[in-house]
Amino acid sequence: MSEKFAKKWEESSYQQPFTSKIREAVRPPGPLKPRLDMAIRRLELQIQKLDQASERFSQRDKSIFARIVDAYTKHDMARANVFANELAEIRKMEKMIMHARLALEQIVLRLRTVSELGDIVTTLAPAVSVLRSVKSGMAGVFPEAERELGQIGNLLSGIIIDAGQSTGLTLNFEATNEDAQKILNEAAMVAEQKIKEKLPELPTGIPAPPLGEKTQTQTP
Repeated sequence: MSEKFAKKWEESSYQQPFTSKIREAVRPPGPLKPRLDMAIRRLELQIQKLDQASERFSQRDKSIFARIVDAYTKHDMARANVFANELAEIRKMEKMIMHARLALEQIVLRLRTVSELGDIVTTLAPAVSVLRSVKSGMAGVFPEAERELGQIGNLLSGIIIDAGQSTGLTLNFEATNEDAQKILNEAAMVAEQKIKEKLPELPTGIPAPPLGEKTQTQTP
């Protein structure tokens, strides 16, 4: 690790000159490690919020599923199908939340491995790409999470810029995009499996809710 980067990585914020505070309007200044730790804490908070949202949707899922079963046992297929359509929207949301949570969890795991400058750019760049993808999925559904993920992405981008300036490393965009897509694909596969294991199947005769489409259902 170069002396220049070691200082930038570990130095305390109070050592920053007063003039550097002006740059806070653009991106957080100062050493990289505390900024990286801050990003991790903020991501973990978003994961907790997604867990809370998932629990709310899960309870709603159980309630509506019970209504479907009740209507089905009374041979009220019209009512059962109405509830089934509502359940379909809820399960799309549950899958989206699960996918987002798993992707953020993968980002946190990767950020925790960063301890040397040599891998900071290659680790953070795909993480920013994943954050942008998750953020776009939150649009119109969890606006607060969308804004927070955008800010975290900006924070990580600032770290990447500073790390690149300290080392002269250039970003391989093709490799970055491929790595980000692997993270998203893995999260999608695990989310699909977890949803299937978690949610009961509908009674025979009622169309199964599709899980692959996006929805704009509001948070309960």
